[in-house]
Amino acid sequence: MEFEEFSEKTAEQMLGAATAAGGLSSYLNFRHTDLTAGRLVAEMDVRDDLLTPFGNLHGGCLSAMVDHCLGVVFYPVIPHRAWVATTEFKLNLLRPVSSGVCVAVSEIISLSRRSGVARIDISNDGKTVCAAQGTVTIVAPKG
Repeated sequence: MEFEEFSEKTAEQMLGAATAAGGLSSYLNFRHTDLTAGRLVAEMDVRDDLLTPFGNLHGGCLSAMVDHCLGVVFYPVIPHRAWVATTEFKLNLLRPVSSGVCVAVSEIISLSRRSGVARIDISNDGKTVCAAQGTVTIVAPKG
């Protein structure tokens, strides 16, 4: 997919800023490893304190990763000072995760002035563990 604009500066800033804002992304220690026009790769370590009593990563951690990646992937290709709000996403949890690193690959599949759609696939040890798709609303900068 081609984009009317791409801010390499925004991409570079966001590449190292996964945990800068604090909150859930800091707690889960998301790391952005690659951010190009329309594509984001992010990682999250599976930690013992995130496991259920049955020894599996809580599905809410994968859901949070989907939501995070859904928003971040759009910033380099939307107007400066615009922001995105998740309006919905659907995910399928495909298999349990109990160790290692989760790697999310997010790709924009549709973008207009007011909304965007992205697909997010999360793998663990080379196997797909979550498949998701979501929509964001793009809020234009004021002024």
